[in-house]
Amino acid sequence: MFIVASAPQVWGLEMSREVRYDSETIFWMKRTAGNTISGTFYTTIVTSFLLVCVLMLWGRVSHVHAQQAEKPVGSHKPVIVASTTQIADFARQIVGDRWHVVSILAPGADPHTYMPTPKDAQIAASADLTIENGLHLEGKNWMATLAKDAGKPLITATEGLKPIVLEQGGEQINDPHAWFSPRNAAIYVNNILRAVSRMDPDGAVEYSARAKLYLQELRVLDAWIREQFNQVHPQQRILVTSHDAFNYFAKEYGFKNEAPIGWSTGAELGAGMTPDKLRQVMQSIKSRGVKALFVESSVNPKLMREIASETGTKIGGQLYSDSMGEAGTAGETYIGMMRENVLTIVTALH
Repeated sequence: MFIVASAPQVWGLEMSREVRYDSETIFWMKRTAGNTISGTFYTTIVTSFLLVCVLMLWGRVSHVHAQQAEKPVGSHKPVIVASTTQIADFARQIVGDRWHVVSILAPGADPHTYMPTPKDAQIAASADLTIENGLHLEGKNWMATLAKDAGKPLITATEGLKPIVLEQGGEQINDPHAWFSPRNAAIYVNNILRAVSRMDPDGAVEYSARAKLYLQELRVLDAWIREQFNQVHPQQRILVTSHDAFNYFAKEYGFKNEAPIGWSTGAELGAGMTPDKLRQVMQSIKSRGVKALFVESSVNPKLMREIASETGTKIGGQLYSDSMGEAGTAGETYIGMMRENVLTIVTALH
């Protein structure tokens, strides 16, 4: 059975007691049955998308990761230290050049198994604000530990989000990969917006304006994804990846998700691969006639290649999962990684 989630009806800046935002509300598009977009509204969406593309290219922000750069010497800008590349990108979209933003994780790093270094502790100590994903994405809560040891304020980007609950190992686990739904990404953005506006009220109007534009970009991204997936027959909407990172994505866009590894690549409860899980996935691939499997940018592809060989199924490409791409690649931003993932999936399953 395929789960097709309805699009959210309203999307915009969330009100806060500390900050006054513009009262304009940004609405999601209304979709007709089958996730199609019609008539004049489709034209409006396409026009908006082209405009957003121009704005994104004009104002593109390059990535600065913890492993690549620290706070510039002599800089008086406040510092945000984020756990993941996605969160760092969301933060940059909001704060612009008013803050220096650093990601602890580099592109391709796995947050589930990452072990912080003494250098990471130094970076956390330089922060004015630290941000984690939460929901135990950061294995053994390493980001919260870094922030606590440094005595720095920490916000959880997924606060207020309704997580998908997974049944694994006889336990219920909250899936931490929430950013794979653009409407969840909006929650990340609003949480970061509130935090930076509270800490720097002089920049609140500027932060609000940037966030409003970025939320529009996320809305257009969602519409474009739905349009692209109209090319994939519902019976072919089966997404087989290395680990359970794509449940939010699958639920949002009507896919069935299969993965031989659980919600985490680490040693947490319900994580890892079991013989039963592997056997279940391989049987599903054969019985459903899955056209392609996908490896992930942050997970060793060896297992998926073995499954592909065993089942006679092709590898459809690599998907960005727990981190974005290297600077200078098509997946170096959140919108870029989502776009490239969608194009890879459509090409392989169409």
